[in-house]
Formats: sequence, C-alpha cells, structure tokens
Amino acid sequence: MTVLVLAEHDLGVLGAATARIVAAASKLGPVDLLVVAPDAAPIAEEAASIARVAKVLAISGLAHAPSDALTDLLADLANGYTHIVAAAAAVGRDVIPRLAAKLDLMPVTDVIAIHSATRFDRPIYAGNAIETVSSGQAQNLLTIRASAFRPAAGGGSAPIETLGAAPASHQTFVSDSRTESELPELSTAQIVVGGGVSFGSAEKFALVEGLARTLGAAVGATRAAVDAGYAPNDWQVGQTGKIIAPDIYIALGISGALQHLAGIQGAKKIIAVNSDPEAPIMKIADLALVGDIFEVVPALTAELQKLGLKR
Repeated sequence: MTVLVLAEHDLGVLGAATARIVAAASKLGPVDLLVVAPDAAPIAEEAASIARVAKVLAISGLAHAPSDALTDLLADLANGYTHIVAAAAAVGRDVIPRLAAKLDLMPVTDVIAIHSATRFDRPIYAGNAIETVSSGQAQNLLTIRASAFRPAAGGGSAPIETLGAAPASHQTFVSDSRTESELPELSTAQIVVGGGVSFGSAEKFALVEGLARTLGAAVGATRAAVDAGYAPNDWQVGQTGKIIAPDIYIALGISGALQHLAGIQGAKKIIAVNSDPEAPIMKIADLALVGDIFEVVPALTAELQKLGLKR
C-alpha cells in the first residue's frame, strides 16, 4: 500500500498542517508527498525533510490551487496509490469530493483517527458523536483533520522527483483576502486564546490579542464575535469555522454554544474565564475562573509579563 498526500503550502512556504497529515497517512503505508505550486522547488526541498516521507513529487507552474486542474492531476496519478489524502481544509475539501466523483469512489472526510487501512473515525452531528467508517473500496480518498494528529518529525531526506507540466485550469482567480499577523497559525497552534462577543468592541477584543502575544499563542473567536466585527473571519473557531486541538485553550468571555464547542473538542486542557458560573463552557473546563474578563485578562497578562513571558 502506498499513499499520496497533497501538501499544504502558502506564499511559497510549506504549511504546518502537512507534517501532521504525513504523520497520519504514514499509518496507512509509505507516503509520497505531492507539491503543486507556481515554483514547487523550494517547497519540495522543505517537504523532503519531513520524516516518513518516501518521495516528494514536485510540479511547478500552477498557481492558486485551481480545483479542476488539481483534480485532473490527482486522477492521472491515482493508479499507483491505494490512498489519496489531503488536509480537511479549503483545498482538500474542494478537491477530494471532485476526485471522488471522477473516480466513482466514496470519500471519507474529516478523519480524526485511523484504525487500519480501511477503518477510520470521523465526527458527526457537530462533533457530538464519532462515526467509525469501514471501507470496502480498493482505493480510498481521505481528508484528514490535521489538528487531530501530532506532526511528523524533521530530519528526513526524501528524494525529489520533478514531474511534467500540470494540467491546464479553466478557472479564473479573482482575488484573495489575508489577515497579516505574527501570531501562530490557529489550526495548528499549541496554545489558543479565544474571545467571545462579551468583549463588546474590537478595541476591547485587543485584550485577547495581548494575552495571546504574551503566551506566544494563536487568537480564536466565536462566530458572534466575528459577526460583530471584533475579529477577522479566519479567527473563527467552531462548527462553521476552524477546528482546533491545542494543548491549552483559554476561553475568555465565551459561553460555550454547541457550535463553538464542536470546534474545540480536541483541546487537551480548557481554561475558562466567565462571569457566569453556569455557562456551558465552565462545566467542561479543566480550570474555570468566575470573574470579570476586563479585570482578569489585564491582570493575568501583566503577571505573565512579570514572569518574563512578554513577547
């Protein structure tokens, strides 16, 4: 059994999710990693250093990850692999279902555990239940939730094979919108500080960012906080946002709606600060502090900075 993994990358840099997807996919067999980019060479070199990668396939000349061309490319490569795997992120969620339709296969999406080459766990009902899928197909197409797996180590030295030209795309790229930040990537961060609509304004939501910077953490937000304009869309955590699994999740002024809880179920430890002791998130938190976020957060940030954690 050999596995083909579609690498995640952005702005010429390999995405942190890729090492996690490789670690998961290596449970299925030897892993070939496919890098498709305008200039794949530097990304392929970075990818080759991931342990458990048997070979890196590099294709240059394709920008903005058009789903039609990626689907055609994966279909052309499919015969040599028992599993084709992508991250359960924007590109993977677009390409894998298209590939499944093209190959007449059933995809298994949002995988959070791999029991064997044909048995996988995936969340259903907003994460309130876990479904074990047994596949009888000779070939399996998977999207894997990167946050559910630890990353593969570095130090590898996989060979790089440069392939020919990528298939043509009939899609037209219009534009993208980015949030510039020096904070860690939310979906793979080890510590996340999340804020809710209780902060009342974007200016006050800056308290969440301040604590996150002190801890070297990523910033998350509830859908209500995003809808209110306190935080950008790519900070949204929950069923309709990003699914995270940090070592520590600090929830500030978050009541804990089911949709938000669906996004943080993989967190190892949850610390909650809320003025309402009966809030749902306070009942599932490993450490719950009843208090005013406008008093607790500045005091906590100041104490951490005194300890030398200022960044």
